[in-house]
Amino acid sequence: MQMKKAGEWCEIIVPEEWKNKKIEQILKEDLKTPKKLLHQLRMNKDVTVHGETVSWSRELKRGDILQIRLFQEEEYGIVLDNSELDVLFEDNHLLVVNKPAGIDTHPNEHGQTGTLANRVAFYFQENRVLTKVRHIHRLDRETSGAVLFAKHALAGATMDRYLEQRKISRTYLAMVHGEIKHREGMIDKPIGKDRHHPTRRRVSPGGQKAVTEFKVVNYDTQQNASLVKLKLYTGRTHQIRVHMSHIGHPVAGDRLYGKKNDGYDRQALHAAKISFPHPITGEQLTSVAPSDDLPLILQKEIDRMTADNRRD
Repeated sequence: MQMKKAGEWCEIIVPEEWKNKKIEQILKEDLKTPKKLLHQLRMNKDVTVHGETVSWSRELKRGDILQIRLFQEEEYGIVLDNSELDVLFEDNHLLVVNKPAGIDTHPNEHGQTGTLANRVAFYFQENRVLTKVRHIHRLDRETSGAVLFAKHALAGATMDRYLEQRKISRTYLAMVHGEIKHREGMIDKPIGKDRHHPTRRRVSPGGQKAVTEFKVVNYDTQQNASLVKLKLYTGRTHQIRVHMSHIGHPVAGDRLYGKKNDGYDRQALHAAKISFPHPITGEQLTSVAPSDDLPLILQKEIDRMTADNRRD
């Protein structure tokens, strides 16, 4: 699909698969525009064809230029922070960045600074992207890796829906203590709050459903630690950390669910890869997040994932 940004407008050259479809059908079925945003576009006359306002019942021809006012100016909504930002992927609709360990994904209170979102806001300003900062998912403060942001309301709504539908796939790598008996498995244990600790979570019969898939990549006999690849089927707070601790293999460097002093400088948990469909074109995209402050065995696995992604 051919498209470009023209000021506040996204210009799409109508492809063969949209031929003879009505504008409303494309917006609802192909772009899956939420009802509220659909109403705004209609009332504000933010959809045109060849620059002219037309009826949404009009059938389009291949090669028509459909224009949607997606890139409207918005306040960033948070304080700007000019700290370094590692960009993994970017186009006019999405941004994927590599979060370092030790910072929050987004502010938890008004005026908070020092988060990844604050850095994104500054990056947007530097590149004249005038939009609200929309994170699609988040990572724990001490977890590093890929985080996805949307650059406009339609992309945000679409990616939120993809997250709920599990169309956004996230692959984590972790060093965990001990040798895991089973090479792979599924941890299906509900997670709830720990009544005895303000920030901890625990496996609890009354908690929310939580499912984590794991696969052992390697075992380091000297360190008595396993390199594990993990995928989340739900997105509970501290999910990987709680589940791995529950089965007796806490994440290395995890002070909350593991050993207080295990020789690791940081929590060895990294969101190494994220895959998702593009909100406009539907193209499947993948980003791999590098790391230079994790155990070498984990960094080498990231390198392998990067090489595999390039071949694909």
